[in-house]
Amino acid sequence: MQELCQTIQEFLTAHGIPDELVVFLISVMPILECRLGMFTAIVLLQMNVFKGFIISFLGNILPIPFILLLINWIFELLKKIPKINKLIFWLEDRTLKKRDKIDKYGIWGLLFFVAIPLPGTGGWTGALLASLLHLDKKKSFGVIAIGVFIAGLIISILSLVIGSAVFG
Repeated sequence: MQELCQTIQEFLTAHGIPDELVVFLISVMPILECRLGMFTAIVLLQMNVFKGFIISFLGNILPIPFILLLINWIFELLKKIPKINKLIFWLEDRTLKKRDKIDKYGIWGLLFFVAIPLPGTGGWTGALLASLLHLDKKKSFGVIAIGVFIAGLIISILSLVIGSAVFG
């Protein structure tokens, strides 16, 4: 994880992109999200924790409303394109396999799913899951934002511990 963050961070800063924008761009990307944004801010860039947290959080939640509002429509369009449709069906199937917590606990399951910083969870996947399950968009956005906030806190603490261990 550290090598991936460092490679992305070095590439972006070598092209004159400010540290704050590096953290934001990492945080807005699917899979990476605030988890790697916070790690990059705290451990690699040694940014102020509060500043790094705010930038990572905002970057992570920026795409969520668009996913909630548009992804079903986009998927329906992409399913009509040969070769791409297989990817869309695979992505839908893979995402819907994670629905057990939502089926069992409802919107609170979505919060738990997004808040626990494990691979395959997070704001992007949570928004996709909420959309595919046709959950209320306003409630889903609020719950996902809270989940991203909690995940950011967890990663901030872990990054501080790792940063202390690495940089003494």
